Amino acid sequence: MNNLLFLGFGFGTSIFGILYAVLAIYCIIDIMKSSFKDSTTKILWLAVVLFAPFLGSVAYLIAGRGGKRW
Repeated sequence: MNNLLFLGFGFGTSIFGILYAVLAIYCIIDIMKSSFKDSTTKILWLAVVLFAPFLGSVAYLIAGRGGKRW
């Protein structure tokens, strides 16, 4: 256990890692289920979330959800 803490795999990093993954997975699922005004918008948001998971997920939650077709 002491070796894991030395490598940076302590309790705090595992919780943030899980939250980080859950946020990215939530955004990916939301993008896949949604219908957007433009067909390329969905692909662009998926690329943003996949290549920059934390910042892309936050950007999608702030700006991307407004581009959906209701």
